[in-house]
Amino acid sequence: MKLDELYGRRVLFPQVDSFPLNDSRLQALPTLRVTSKNIICLRCGTVSNKSVVAMPRDQYYCPECITLGRVSTLDKFYHVQEPNQFVIPEQILTWTGQLSSLQATTSEIIRDRMERHCRQLLWAVTGAGKTEMIFAGIAAALSRGERVAIASPRVDVCLELYPRLQAAFANFPIALLHGREKQKYQYAQLTICTTHQLLRFYHAFDNLIVDEVDSFPYAANRALLYATENAIKPDGGLLFMTATPGKELIHQIQQKKLLVSYLPLRYHGHLLPQIKIHLAFNWRKHLLQRRLPARLIKELRLTLAHHHCLLFVPHVADLQPTFLALQRVFPKIKFTTVHAADPKRLEKVQSMRAGKYQFLITTSILERGVTFPEIDVFVLGADDQVFSSSALVQIAGRAGRSLKRPTGKVNFWVNSYNRRVREAQRQIAYMNTKGRRLTNG
Repeated sequence: MKLDELYGRRVLFPQVDSFPLNDSRLQALPTLRVTSKNIICLRCGTVSNKSVVAMPRDQYYCPECITLGRVSTLDKFYHVQEPNQFVIPEQILTWTGQLSSLQATTSEIIRDRMERHCRQLLWAVTGAGKTEMIFAGIAAALSRGERVAIASPRVDVCLELYPRLQAAFANFPIALLHGREKQKYQYAQLTICTTHQLLRFYHAFDNLIVDEVDSFPYAANRALLYATENAIKPDGGLLFMTATPGKELIHQIQQKKLLVSYLPLRYHGHLLPQIKIHLAFNWRKHLLQRRLPARLIKELRLTLAHHHCLLFVPHVADLQPTFLALQRVFPKIKFTTVHAADPKRLEKVQSMRAGKYQFLITTSILERGVTFPEIDVFVLGADDQVFSSSALVQIAGRAGRSLKRPTGKVNFWVNSYNRRVREAQRQIAYMNTKGRRLTNG
């Protein structure tokens, strides 16, 4: 292992083969803090009762982050303080796109706050162009020699961000870190990673950006929140981005612990497509007989005549029956199913982008971070408890993202109206009201 692989990182020993132990910069850090009753993990912050996590001979371990390698009192973390040892190219930003006036204003605010290492939130509707709005802030940070990371809870989001950041910062090597990535870790000034990967960093980043902060599994996950705080330097900046902030973020804004920027319009200046609700009593019972709501078939037929579509269902168990029911209706149309554990998930998403499929039947795994141009969005069983109001807003936000077709259709089929569905409609209406005020001056 090279020393630079430890810069701003905490590597568990003896998981690696060897360390340059004679280097004065190398630090051995404790893994757990032991109190009279509890064990506190210094990687994920989990507090465990001693009796539950006891090992032989008065040793202890953390059960929470064990998938990253068991942390126990028998181990140490090896760490080297982040030196910001970078060669900065002459041209920083290679992106040549243009921001709208609203985007440009928001971008300048973000850039200024990143320079001052503030804690801030970008609250922007889905399709507002959040990624492009952070380019200026990232470029300025890189030019100052800072180390920057963009983290997301979802692998799909990281995979979509990576080529866009590669194009925007073509003169910089970018580290891409997630559980499925087979490439060996390399020290880089700019990193894209899943939020779980933040558990491996310690005081590494001068500015950390967390995208889709309301998304599972990040939202309300204390270990990942703890990892976020550990990953930034003590004086580092933190930027959260989301279209649907949760109660905790709203509370931080109200307590003035978090600065906020709003952008209620999409990059093309159009409002969010509003959700249309259709009743479909006992749809799952009919699905077992390979029948779907007649209105859903009609709407899907209209969409597929000119466009593509995402059809969301609540559970993996709903995918195959829905596929078989639609196969009878659309025998000549190419479509497939996709879910989180699908081994061909990434391949199918790419095929959808390439136009090889006319629609996908999916679970909520594609609710965010994945963009397909000119699609409509249908949700069967939108009132199922698996769909939170924020998830429904994100799902609706998959439609209308293209300048060529900024409207799109969003249709939900439900057994009954419920609070989460109505809340999703209210959130979209709220942001559209803000958007109209902007456009009307």
